[in-house]
Amino acid sequence: MADVTIKVMDNGPLRITGNLDLLDAEGNHFETTESFILCRCGLSNKKPFCDLTHKGQFESAPRA
Repeated sequence: MADVTIKVMDNGPLRITGNLDLLDAEGNHFETTESFILCRCGLSNKKPFCDLTHKGQFESAPRA
């Protein structure tokens, strides 16, 4: 079983579960918890985290 799970939510964010380091392009750490969501739509005011701004404005439901 994986230590970290990334789930692509239909028409929404990426749900990250597990212990990991989230870094920006310069290597600075973002404060995270064991479960958080990352923006996929680009509309969030709390990037890279999702603030649910996408509701009704973003469509994507990829399948593996």
